[in-house]
Amino acid sequence: MSALRRKFGDEYQVVGSIRGGGGGGRSSGQRKRQRFVDKNGRCNVQHGNLGGESSRYLTDLFTTLVDLKWRWNLLIFLLTYTVAWLVMASMWWGIAYLRGDLYRAHDQNYNPCVANVYNFPSAFLFFIETEATIGYGHRYITERCPEGIVLFLFQSLLGSIVDAFLIGCMFIKMSQPKKRAETLMFSRAAVISKRDGKLCLMFRVGNLRNSHMVSAQIRCKLIKSRQTPEGEFLPLDQCELDVGFGTGADQLFLVSPLTICHEINPKSPFFCLSQRSLRNEQFEIVVILEGIVETTGMTCQARTSYTEDEVLWGHRFLPVMSLEDGFFRVDYSQFHATFEVPTPPYSVKEQEESLALPSPLNTPTGNNRSRREQTYSLDCIDILEEKSSKLPSKLQKIISRKEDLQMRVLRLSSTTNVEKACSTGDLLKIQQISSVTSPEEGDERIQLKAFKIKSESLARSTGNLELQQKPHVMVTLGTRLEDNLPAKFRKMNTNRLS
Repeated sequence: MSALRRKFGDEYQVVGSIRGGGGGGRSSGQRKRQRFVDKNGRCNVQHGNLGGESSRYLTDLFTTLVDLKWRWNLLIFLLTYTVAWLVMASMWWGIAYLRGDLYRAHDQNYNPCVANVYNFPSAFLFFIETEATIGYGHRYITERCPEGIVLFLFQSLLGSIVDAFLIGCMFIKMSQPKKRAETLMFSRAAVISKRDGKLCLMFRVGNLRNSHMVSAQIRCKLIKSRQTPEGEFLPLDQCELDVGFGTGADQLFLVSPLTICHEINPKSPFFCLSQRSLRNEQFEIVVILEGIVETTGMTCQARTSYTEDEVLWGHRFLPVMSLEDGFFRVDYSQFHATFEVPTPPYSVKEQEESLALPSPLNTPTGNNRSRREQTYSLDCIDILEEKSSKLPSKLQKIISRKEDLQMRVLRLSSTTNVEKACSTGDLLKIQQISSVTSPEEGDERIQLKAFKIKSESLARSTGNLELQQKPHVMVTLGTRLEDNLPAKFRKMNTNRLS
């Protein structure tokens, strides 16, 4: 145990039984439910009420005999030969009886059909000697018995057919690869844990013989009753479990124990399965391993199944491979052993939903920036409206015609939270000033800069004055607003004020 903990960590604990503490299995005192497929691969299905369909078994008599158990095959084998021998011996005795050979057997001048046949035992021995081609030479058929010649030909044909049928049936029965499946091992329990960052259902398979399984392939079926949205109940519905069909992982090179993995993803029927719901589920996982026996060339199939109480949550299989001097050694004593590993008890669906929720730490700051720019844009509009109201009425009419469209666009872009609202005109300069000035000076500087921009637009709208290039300098708090106007406007404003 100490060596194992040094290898895998202190948080791991070896579990020898399939009902370990972290497996989420049911209590051992609970009644064992009926399995669809036993652990040895036998299917618990019986066919009843066949009615007239039972005659179909006779149409395929050879397969029917092969599928029978050994005791019935031996009984049929013995009975067939015994009855055939007795019937044929009776026919030879009947020919001798009808010809009168039984009564004149000791007459030296009489030629019987079969020489030295006096009674039924002698007729039976003649048939066995002929059928087995022993030929002792004491009993033989003569040329003066045409009915005996015909019966001899019929005996030869019938014997060949019976031998081919029964001996072939016994040979196929003995060479069936079902016993080869006894040396193919499956782990007693399946486990659910993380592999490569993904939650997976895993179980282990192994081959005890040195002869390989050619073209070995594994398949998994989920047996679970369900009800369709239309209300139809499907008992023991079969659903395929992906064990690597697309990647070729289902094709096995079974020279050492392998761990078969089923990734639990949105396409898996276990997408909503969690450690808590595993205790209340009822399902059965049927595993089918197929391959060609290397020594005989016949196809072999091994089966097993795992019920919900044989699925351990948060477990992993112990390694069984070790490197020795010049070869790899497989320790089958640890083939079924598992140990606990840290595994989240939630389903894959719950984990994906938790990752999809927004986090306060990951909230972007672009919304705050857009709100600040929107506030500045609206403030600039109010400043421009307030300052333009102090100008003469003639200039206000000119301004209203030229600036009405720009004001509407600016308001629309500010309310829709678009950053390009603050890039129209020279409003970006106001944001730059507000970002570097103190809170006490910010409002007055924004007002002065906005009025400066407004006065420049008025100068451009008259068409009589040239554009004035002004350096990008900071306007002091004591500057008068009239100093920023052209000379002609200052004179008009002075006359108006006086």
